Amino acid sequence: MTGQIVDGNQVILEEIHVSMVPEKKMVHKLKMPTDDQTEKTDIKSDEIPLSNFERIYTSLAAGAAAGALAKSTIAPLDRTKINFQISKQQYSQRAAIAFLIETYKRDGLLSLWRGNSATMIRIVPYSAIQFAAHEQWKTILHVNSKESPPVKRLLAGSLAGVTSQCLTYPLDLARARMAVTQKAEYSTLRHVFVQIYRHEGLMAFYRGFTPTILGVIPYAGFSFFTYDTLKNMVKGEKATSALSTMASLTCGAVAGIVGQTASYPLDIVRRRMQTSAIKGAYYHTTISTTIKIYREEGIMAFYKGLTMNWVKGPVAVGISFATHDIIRDYLRICLYGKNI
Repeated sequence: MTGQIVDGNQVILEEIHVSMVPEKKMVHKLKMPTDDQTEKTDIKSDEIPLSNFERIYTSLAAGAAAGALAKSTIAPLDRTKINFQISKQQYSQRAAIAFLIETYKRDGLLSLWRGNSATMIRIVPYSAIQFAAHEQWKTILHVNSKESPPVKRLLAGSLAGVTSQCLTYPLDLARARMAVTQKAEYSTLRHVFVQIYRHEGLMAFYRGFTPTILGVIPYAGFSFFTYDTLKNMVKGEKATSALSTMASLTCGAVAGIVGQTASYPLDIVRRRMQTSAIKGAYYHTTISTTIKIYREEGIMAFYKGLTMNWVKGPVAVGISFATHDIIRDYLRICLYGKNI
């Protein structure tokens, strides 16, 4: 009886042992992944950083589109502002509206966009270079988070503005000339360049360059600095999240007000120097122009048309920043599957 019990137990143990063998084999077949395999599976495609070429290309394309859309939107207001900047006529909202109506009645609706072709030829490369340069300067200066020193973020914006302005200034001068003249004087952009070269010489293409550079330093610096600061505040802890279109527009609008106000007096000096040859009042240097304006028109002349800039500036800068961010992120996701 006892022998049968032992034999029975032995049979049971053998069956248990046989049933466990496949599981043992399965355990042996399972291998722990190597460190290299772990790294490969952990890295996602959208976490791979963009190459520098990809950053430059997408930012250039987005910046070009952003500049074109923003400037076309406010072109009639821009022409009105320039008209008051270069004249001694007192600026007011009523006078600005009267100028728009008179121009429309005399020359038609499209005349309000006169000079916009020159603006497009200038603003497309200008805006593209500025946005791309801003990303590059941020990389060079190691501005990569909201904890970066404010002075570095301000400097990155200023250097981006200087870079783009140096490369596109003659187009800005041509655009200003077309905005304040009749079609008979300068019929096309090519005509502007030919006439300036024939009658004023090569250096005339850089008349007003000094106040332009002095003005773009605070303008671009404060614009980019304010936009990035507000964007980081809105994002909060979600550093990688994208802003809504309305939030981007609002941040850009505030950035536009700050940038325009900081640089506007130098913008007045620049416009006077750019258009002096066709107005018969020559302004030779930045200092002499500043003194001449102050003596003849007073301190408030340096802020003539600023209230219009508070209307068009926030609209233009808001559209520009928001459009750039949206198109840039879209291109990086669609073309490269990543947005880092």
